[in-house]
Amino acid sequence: MPENLIEKTKSWVQARLTEAESGHDWWHIQRVYKTAMHLAKSENADETTVALAALLHDLTDTKLTDRAEAIEAEIVAFLQQIGASASLIEQVMYIVRNMSFRHSAHFTGNKTIEFQVVQDADRLDAIGAIGIARAFSYGGFKKRPFLNFETRAEAEAFFGNSNTDASTIGHFYEKLLLLKDMMNTKSARRLAEERHIFMLRWLDEFYREWEGEI
Repeated sequence: MPENLIEKTKSWVQARLTEAESGHDWWHIQRVYKTAMHLAKSENADETTVALAALLHDLTDTKLTDRAEAIEAEIVAFLQQIGASASLIEQVMYIVRNMSFRHSAHFTGNKTIEFQVVQDADRLDAIGAIGIARAFSYGGFKKRPFLNFETRAEAEAFFGNSNTDASTIGHFYEKLLLLKDMMNTKSARRLAEERHIFMLRWLDEFYREWEGEI
């Protein structure tokens, strides 16, 4: 793996995220990068493609910017400038464009092992203890309530029929609790199982305290 290419990309991405919301900041990128590299080794994926896609994956996220197309062009220009080949850039941008949860419901394209690895790494960072912290960080950023119901029974009955509730706990039901079964690779599925169980236990405690049980 060309370390100079990776280090230049790390510095470039970090500089662009100095004021990012904490759920999607440089620390998130670092975690996804480290997890992706671990998965890449386990799944025999191309490490350079995985590294670059993991580092760049959030810059064009429409949750975070209304300049996605312009930023995509900037990414391509940067990769060209630091000497990435045309084929490498094409592979990296294919992953960046298509790996998000929002795209996954309708995506029918080819999911290379590199695509699968980066997508799994990003999804793993959305569950478990870090996933919970990120959910509440982003919920606070968007001024969302913790929960819009008085009891767990009310909440779960509502979520059973609709996933449109704009609360942080609602996000568990519309996304976070689904991710375990959406992992692509065996390596990620093992990690996801542990983090999923942690979230279920955490929700039990949250509802106990929410309902005022002593």
